[in-house]
Amino acid sequence: MTRQLDEQIVARFPVGQRLRVLDVGMGQGTQALRLARAGHQVTGLEQDATMVAAARESLAGEPEGIRERMRIIEGDGRDTGVHFLPGSFDVVLCHGVLMYVEEPDPLLAGLARMLAHGGLLSLLVRNGDALAFRPGLSGDWSGAMAAFDTTAYRNRLGLDVRADRLKDLTSTLAGIGAPLHAWYGVRVFTDTAADGAEVPAEVETLLAVEEKAGRTDPYRGVAALLHLCGVRG
Repeated sequence: MTRQLDEQIVARFPVGQRLRVLDVGMGQGTQALRLARAGHQVTGLEQDATMVAAARESLAGEPEGIRERMRIIEGDGRDTGVHFLPGSFDVVLCHGVLMYVEEPDPLLAGLARMLAHGGLLSLLVRNGDALAFRPGLSGDWSGAMAAFDTTAYRNRLGLDVRADRLKDLTSTLAGIGAPLHAWYGVRVFTDTAADGAEVPAEVETLLAVEEKAGRTDPYRGVAALLHLCGVRG
């Protein structure tokens, strides 16, 4: 997904431009820190206090120049209008968040309002059109059958969450003024890998295969996750 995001940023903005980035639901700040290290001005918004503490600890270990380029706010991603003015950012990230939001449309509309004209909205969501793959490949036939007709699922943390379908998000993005510009699949072949599995020796080849599959039909359509990129018109 990082390679996909960088591809979109390079294609949309002049080389060397210092972008204003908002990472909503930044977690421990991995992506936010990466972009701050690349020279961008980054704001991370996260409501989980444990994650905020981890992100601040990581940031504290960075050089002063990077620390100055990143700020961390503890807050709910649905309250972006409380913290920021419309059009304040060139890039807005919302990765791995929508599955925890029962009604995502208000959140998405708020994210779109944060974008300047021509700004990039990057979403990472669970693929609602491929929920049967994980249980099916693991031999859970009853679970696979049940997954065909729902967007609800239980994740690896044991939480009951939700997925999104590409056609529905395409319609939503058009409706909020940030129509879909590009989309990719993420974790096409590796979704069934066990948590904590050892990194294989051929990791670069694995990444190349995943990257190729993530931009190639029909493979990207059955990926565990979808990476959608909308552009503010």
